[in-house]
Parts: sequence; structure tokens; C-alpha cells
Amino acid sequence: MGRACLALLWLLLPLAAAAERGPALPDYPVERVADSVYVIHGPLELPNPGNQGFMNNPGFVITSRGVVVIDPGSSVQTGEMVLRAVRRHTDRPVIAVFNTHIHGDHWLGNQAVREAWPQAVIHGHPNMLALIEAGEGRAWVERIERMSDGASRGTRVVAPDHAVRHGDSFRYGDHSFRIHHYGKAHTTSDIMVEVVEASTLFLGDNVLNRRIPRLDDADVQGNIEACTRILATGARVHVPGHGPTGGPEVTRRFRTYLQTLYDTVERLYDEGLGDFEMKPQVAAALKDYADWSGFDEQLGRHIGITWLQVEAAGF
Repeated sequence: MGRACLALLWLLLPLAAAAERGPALPDYPVERVADSVYVIHGPLELPNPGNQGFMNNPGFVITSRGVVVIDPGSSVQTGEMVLRAVRRHTDRPVIAVFNTHIHGDHWLGNQAVREAWPQAVIHGHPNMLALIEAGEGRAWVERIERMSDGASRGTRVVAPDHAVRHGDSFRYGDHSFRIHHYGKAHTTSDIMVEVVEASTLFLGDNVLNRRIPRLDDADVQGNIEACTRILATGARVHVPGHGPTGGPEVTRRFRTYLQTLYDTVERLYDEGLGDFEMKPQVAAALKDYADWSGFDEQLGRHIGITWLQVEAAGF
């Protein structure tokens, strides 16, 4: 190959690499929810071409030593958007990341952090690490790329490298981070992260606000129990996995959704109804949530999942 051809090849390589990546994600507003604690509240819709796959609530805490990021989002593009937001608020390095659970819309942004800050520690539950090893991470990359019509192209799996368990506590600069895990709730891999000095909880998808969750991997009663136990911390600021941040009322209202769902399905099950017969009565019992994003799409699945769990509880 001649020198001219080699030179042309080197010129084209960056263009080819760029073509393999989806477009940059626009910057989203950053909200200060507590002292040194910031959240980027994502769209409530499922990943789609319009939101480029971004839908969760990435957060970051500025400590005296550096920045701790919680759930950097669904793609390398989302992670880069989060890092731009961090840079607008501080020039301190990102030193740690917490991933709340296996669903990729929350953690595939790890890639951007790893590329920008190779020494940052990435924390996740042991079950999350095992699920990624079994192929769940790759499946999420493909799912979000498909749902976003390729906007997340270029994203690759960067798994947590430090396993954390219930009761673990980490000190980063002037802030302590306490881990809560109460067994299977939204998934088997959930952690909730308490920022102790800021009286703030990052709840992952154990709690949502104004959005109905996927319960495909959930234990409804376990999720109710997780809500009850996390409320006992007394933390003042509750950051859901999706939807607006608020106080303890955010967690209480979500727990009410789950409890009403379970109690109504259990009552109708005891009356002999099949899951396919219950929807009108369950929808009526949950009418206060009918305007939440995903209600119409998810309610039938929620009834079916809960019906099976009610049935299993009887054995």
C-alpha cells in the first residue's frame, strides 16, 4: 500500500469511528436537591428516538475529595452529558460511581466515566455483577440501541468493579454513603444509596414518581417492604429512579400504589377471578395513578405478575 493510501486511511479512521457513535445528547437541566447534591431529572417516557434513550435520574454529589456519581444513565452519550453537568458545577475529579441495579437505562453511562476518569471506583450489588457476567449488560446495550433507533450507538458494557452489600458505608471526602439492600424488590440487584450528611436517598427503581415501573423482575411484596424500611431512615430528600424528587411522601405514594395493586389482586383472586378478568376493578382502585406515564401500558402486566405472586404465596 502506498504512502498516499496510508495517509488517506488514517484520515478516514476518525470519521469511521464517529459514524459508529450516536449523536451527542443535549444538555438537560440540573437541579440542586440538597447541599452538594444534584439531580438531572430525565424524561418519563421509555427510551425512544426523541429522548435518545435517556430516561433515568442521574445524580452527583460534590465532596471535598471529588465527585460521586449515582446512575450515570443509559448510554455513553448520557454519561457524557452527566459529566458536562458535573464540570459546570466543579472542577474536582469523579472518584466513584454507584449503580443502583441491573437495568441498563441506569448504568450504561459508566463507559463515559471510565473513559474520562479511569481511576474512578464503580460500585454495584454482587447480583448485578453476576447478571452482567451472564449477558444482561449486552442485552441492555442492544435493547436501548433498538428503542432509540441507534441514538446510543457506540455504547459498550462497563460493569461495576467493586461489589457492595447492605450496611456497607463509604467515606468520600466530607460525605458518607450508606448502602441499603433488603432482598428482592424491583430486582434482585437493588441498592439504595443514602448520602448521610445531606439526608438524601437515591432509591433506584425501588421508588418511582409520576411513572409506572416495569415489574417484570420484581417481587411486589419485597418492593413494598423495601419502601417501608427505607422510610425508617428518616431521610428528608427522596430521589426516585424516574420522576421528580421530593420528600418521604414520594416513597409513601409509590408504596401505596404497590400495596393497593397487591391487595386488590389478592382480593379478586380469592373471589375466583382470573388475572384477565380483573383489570377494570384494579384500574378503578388505582385511579389516582391513571395519569402516570406508562399506566395504560403496564397495568395489565402488573396484574398478571401480581396474580402469579399471590398464587405462589398460597402454597
